[in-house]
Amino acid sequence: MPKASDTLWDLAIAEVKKRENPDNDDDVKPGEVWEKSILFMGNKNGGKTTIILRCLEREESPKPTLALEYTFGRRARRHNTPKDVAHFWELGGGTSLVELIRIPITSYNIRSFAVVLVLDLSKPHELWTTMESLLQVTRNHVNKILTKLEKANPEVAAEIKQRMWNDLQRDHPDYALVDPFPIPLVIIGSKYDIFHEFDSEMRKIISKTLRFVSHYYGASLVFTSKSEALLLKARALINHLAFGYDKSKSVSVDPSKPLFIPAGLDSMSQIGPPPASDSDLGKMHATTPLELWKKVFEKTFPPKSFCDLQDTKDPAQDIQYTEYEVDVMRAQKNQELEQYKRNVSKSWKEMDFDSDS
Repeated sequence: MPKASDTLWDLAIAEVKKRENPDNDDDVKPGEVWEKSILFMGNKNGGKTTIILRCLEREESPKPTLALEYTFGRRARRHNTPKDVAHFWELGGGTSLVELIRIPITSYNIRSFAVVLVLDLSKPHELWTTMESLLQVTRNHVNKILTKLEKANPEVAAEIKQRMWNDLQRDHPDYALVDPFPIPLVIIGSKYDIFHEFDSEMRKIISKTLRFVSHYYGASLVFTSKSEALLLKARALINHLAFGYDKSKSVSVDPSKPLFIPAGLDSMSQIGPPPASDSDLGKMHATTPLELWKKVFEKTFPPKSFCDLQDTKDPAQDIQYTEYEVDVMRAQKNQELEQYKRNVSKSWKEMDFDSDS
């Protein structure tokens, strides 16, 4: 709040500080280091590592993610200040290793944590299952942390819950219709280049559905690919979460183009009803808007019957984790195991069992 004694110079300094700290985090004092954490999760081979490397401006070839991986980046908010730190966690294995989210998301960093969900647009039959599974487990874990915080530190718990609604004003027409995710969420639709070749009606259904889900959860939505221009848009949203950079106010909702919708800038009226006929909608039984959209989406794209665990490769056989001494010892143990199996099998066959006759 400006004071009567403030000079024009004081007001200018205050405005600059406000722009450099868009989230107005009172805990970050001048000269202190801002630390944020982001968990990337989504489809296997969906492009999570590529997006992380691009955000950190690293010229590396992406490698398959093993279970849960960690890296970090540093950026200075302004000249001659300490560099802020962003912790980047990446969950591999699609939905098969989702329980590992308990490791990076804790009561110690929950105030500064965000989630980036990367969905492979080229695999619509896996889209809803992947999204639902990952967000449900994450939300349950975060809610458990908040429940404990309410007892240990009610002020912090209240602050986090209030922050959920920051992107949606009370006078927004959809205020009573949405259910914001408990921590900041960005949904990225990857492989737009392949998605763009889909039939226009298929693209429309996927785009409308992801717009609804993002708006319902109070999330930002962006479509991207290996295109530098699209990666820059995704990077802008992530840099806002990681380093407090200015939040973009541009919006692109044209279904024939890559979507870009920051949190709070969409609406149910603009999204429209679920893409189904009135007769089909009348036959569907749903208790929530989210459930109704799920039924409509899965009518066009039935969930693919697959098991993430079945095709998870044994990391011990991956050449990127080769270690000569360990591999020699492992080979020796494997030989010993096979010999043991043969001996057991042989002795089992030679056993004399009494049989009733």
